[in-house]
Amino acid sequence: MAKLPIEAEKIIAQFGPSLHMPSKEGFTGRDEPDKIVETHCCFCGMQCGIKLLAKNNKVVGFEPWMEFPFNEGRLCPKGVLRYMQNNHEDRLTAPILNKPGVGFVPISWDEAMDSTISEIKRIQSQYGNDAFAMLSGVSLSNEKSYMVGKFARTALKTKNLDYNGRLCMVSAGAGNKKAFGLDRTSNNYQDLEKAEVIIVTGANVSETFPTLTHWIWKARDNGAKLIVVDPRMIPLARTADIHLDIRPGTDSALFGAILNYMVQHDMLDHDFINNHTSGFEEAKEAVKDYTLEWAEEITGAKKEKIEEAAKLWGKASSSFLLHARGIEHHTKGVENVLSCINIVLASGRIGKPYCGYGTITGQGNGQGGREHGHKCDQLPGNRDIENPEHRKYISEVWGIDEKDLPGKGLSAYEIIEAIHRGEIKGLISICFNPLVSLPNSNYVREALEKLEFYVGIDFFLSETLRHANIVLPGSLHEEEEGTVTTAEGRVVRIRKAVDPPKGAKTDTEILLEIARRLGAADKFSYQKSEDIFNELRVASKGGTADYYGITYDKIEKNMGVFWPCPDLDHPGTPRLWEDKKFKTPDGKAHFNAVKYHESGDPIDEEYPIILTTGRVVSQYLSGSQTRRIGKLVHQFAQPLLEIHPKLATQYGINQNEEVIVKTKRGEAKFPANIVETIDRKSVV
Repeated sequence: MAKLPIEAEKIIAQFGPSLHMPSKEGFTGRDEPDKIVETHCCFCGMQCGIKLLAKNNKVVGFEPWMEFPFNEGRLCPKGVLRYMQNNHEDRLTAPILNKPGVGFVPISWDEAMDSTISEIKRIQSQYGNDAFAMLSGVSLSNEKSYMVGKFARTALKTKNLDYNGRLCMVSAGAGNKKAFGLDRTSNNYQDLEKAEVIIVTGANVSETFPTLTHWIWKARDNGAKLIVVDPRMIPLARTADIHLDIRPGTDSALFGAILNYMVQHDMLDHDFINNHTSGFEEAKEAVKDYTLEWAEEITGAKKEKIEEAAKLWGKASSSFLLHARGIEHHTKGVENVLSCINIVLASGRIGKPYCGYGTITGQGNGQGGREHGHKCDQLPGNRDIENPEHRKYISEVWGIDEKDLPGKGLSAYEIIEAIHRGEIKGLISICFNPLVSLPNSNYVREALEKLEFYVGIDFFLSETLRHANIVLPGSLHEEEEGTVTTAEGRVVRIRKAVDPPKGAKTDTEILLEIARRLGAADKFSYQKSEDIFNELRVASKGGTADYYGITYDKIEKNMGVFWPCPDLDHPGTPRLWEDKKFKTPDGKAHFNAVKYHESGDPIDEEYPIILTTGRVVSQYLSGSQTRRIGKLVHQFAQPLLEIHPKLATQYGINQNEEVIVKTKRGEAKFPANIVETIDRKSVV
């Protein structure tokens, strides 16, 4: 059973999180490094260029990489301190075994591997191959993401593989595929600079993607109008021309009303709609009753502001719409995405200079990681695992019989549910902290405790891995060669700066060794990361996410290559859809009818307040990395409960007072932060 061996407090005392701080003098070798390595930040989807300084196999500092075209040397607080993960006292430097009543004890690699293989074989022999599942994260390189998908299906031979973007980024992916047949932001972000109107919705870019803000400010300097849609007065909203302070969960009502306004006032690109799209009449019909008055009642935003926003968007000659997790992380996330796309298509402003639409990907390789096969329904190149032609092609690339390629498996949360039902008995994870990142943590914890065997791969002991039977110490971003794909769709090189510390191994080495011991050595005979990438190129060829024309050399010569890039002579595609040929079956962009409906968890008499979430600039995802960097923790030490003064008065809450927040699924305690920048009926 995957239970804590001892109290959590004792595990934390041994494995952290502890705060890594540089000395006042800095790290030895900072001014005379052995090498300076041009690479990329390990955190958000911007993947900003950075130079790491290495001395005696330690990262000792950084320098701005001024020449990299996206961030031009700019870094956020996380990027400035990302090098502090290296040489951290919490690093796992030996496999560890969960020993009940004792804690986690170090064991040899052979013992760890022998036990892991033995348990995999036992569980699969007893319950079937699909009783062993795999969960992965997308803060991995493209090479490792690709290999995870291949590993699960050809070495582990399970259909039950999924990833941590299932509850957020997958909404953007599904919406983009329905509308365009392809999942990628339409333009590189430099196109923002000359857009006349920019809408940012569900994206607190000033704190989550600070280096993107530069391109928005350049647009403002050029006269652009900025519309921010957010329940909170986020930093970007304070400088916006229009802040639409809608209630959480009402996004599709807002964009449906804007579409209806565009129809009623003929702010449409009829030529584009008639010749290059389908489904417009259905989309128009779905929102015909969405008046400004109705939208004000549903969203809480003033009808005058909604009308002004609709006019600005409808009359512009160039425009850009950006969204992120704020609209996607919902039971109706796909609908929210499609409602945004509908107003972009209605304006015809896509596939043109300074016009576009983009999903701001959150994780380190959230774009590339979701393209190459570690989703339950996906094969490399964004192919469909249930499509016979796609299955045949990938089977040939992998050298297996198509009938031996597993079919569609369970999604991430469905895997948790299947563990509860007793259908899944074993689990392997890499780069995934579901106890923090999946909803209903109590339910997830109970699932982990029901597993007969759980092995995890990571470089720190996360909250989830405290429940593992065995933990295998893996590698940091800067300890392997590879590539990642930025939120723009630009494939860039990750360069190795140092080796993993003694006792740890690279993630690639670990997966290759498990595959070898499971009898699949012939399918995992890679000598270096570039070998994996070259196989990925072939596997993606002809898919919607086509990397075939991208090579390591080509990336390095051009500081990145935008996919799709179908052949070696192709320059890449910084701007999609200029030819108006979409990747849908009919070659047209698809409007989708979106009817507003309430959120899956509406307020009621017992739970009258909306609880939503926010982000801060100093922390990233589940925090298993950033909460170990002292200066970042000092910037924002713990979660706060943002609450409006009137709501605080109603409940008798004072500033910094500890408040118990209860939901239908659990409760937590937070210090109150009384602010006027939030809706009076919501807390964050």
